[in-house]
Amino acid sequence: MTMRSFDDAPFLVIWETTQACELACLHCRASAQPWRNPLELSTGEAMSLLDEIRSMGDPLMVFTGGDPLKRPDLFELLQYSSGIGLRTTVTPSATGLLDAAAIEGFVRAGVARMAVSLDGPDRASHDGFRRVNGSFDRTLFALNHARAIGLPTQVNSTVTRHNMNRLQELADIVRDSEARLWSVFFLVVTGRAAKGDDLTADEYEEVFEFLYRTSKTAPFDIKTTEAQHYRRYVAQQRKTEGGPKAAAQAGGDVIQRQAGINDGKGFVFISHTGEIFPSGFLPVTAGNVRTQSLADVYRNAPLFRELRSPSKLGGKCGACEFRNLCGGSRSRAYALTGDYLASDPRCSYIPKSAAVGA
Repeated sequence: MTMRSFDDAPFLVIWETTQACELACLHCRASAQPWRNPLELSTGEAMSLLDEIRSMGDPLMVFTGGDPLKRPDLFELLQYSSGIGLRTTVTPSATGLLDAAAIEGFVRAGVARMAVSLDGPDRASHDGFRRVNGSFDRTLFALNHARAIGLPTQVNSTVTRHNMNRLQELADIVRDSEARLWSVFFLVVTGRAAKGDDLTADEYEEVFEFLYRTSKTAPFDIKTTEAQHYRRYVAQQRKTEGGPKAAAQAGGDVIQRQAGINDGKGFVFISHTGEIFPSGFLPVTAGNVRTQSLADVYRNAPLFRELRSPSKLGGKCGACEFRNLCGGSRSRAYALTGDYLASDPRCSYIPKSAAVGA
């Protein structure tokens, strides 16, 4: 598998438009609050940011939050983003703001895809996780209405101890909704996320087995977030099953697009106040778009350059034959060890090279 170079431009840019949100999710990365921060990027600053992102190439542009719908200028900014040629997606929260008019507004603004979160297959499990009654029903409404008006969708699910045994039920909902992509997030202990909700390294492998098996027959694509070692798992399975033919039958295009992408490597996150991070789950800033060029920070900041250098990885990640394809979650390494170059503590794989300490 050929690795792309992400030294000059990211594949994916995520902008946290606001941290305001009416939900209070147990795992929230942003520890979202009910009200907007007065120091958020203004409309003009946001447009300038979008211009610079476009000047870097053709990355996928994600408007996230909090809840982007908390910004009254959201539709203006979405239209501006799509109008300058960015592939634009939005991840609204499933609250009363996500009504038919909002979803239809996404279409008029040129949004390429809407992503919604689904973390349980019924009201009790999902609403209990999101801590707001009605969120499950609102999510299903959004998926159904988007399908009816022709807006492509994706479903984001965070795997935790609360739902790891109900993933098949979630996959069934993704299938029935006709979503294009199931984006499966693996917990990083930051924000409100609790360490006790995370899975063990061996349980990660069990989930990988389920995702890989599902990918062979599902009518939707599957990708993982903060589980870079799923790529290693897929590569191992393909080798066992017999090469190119098996690859073509197991979501090969998605894995190919993800190959080598990691925190700060093909990926950049801009906070609601303009801070530039390698990931929303890795709270180490390299600058601010109000005072610095995003392109310059991404290309030249020591933090980003380190994260794009596999030779700097420590422990077994540094010695692993899959380090260019995978590289481990830098966010999880930082959250659990304080060192973003350390081994991913939730990977059970032992490299073929001489044994090293994790």
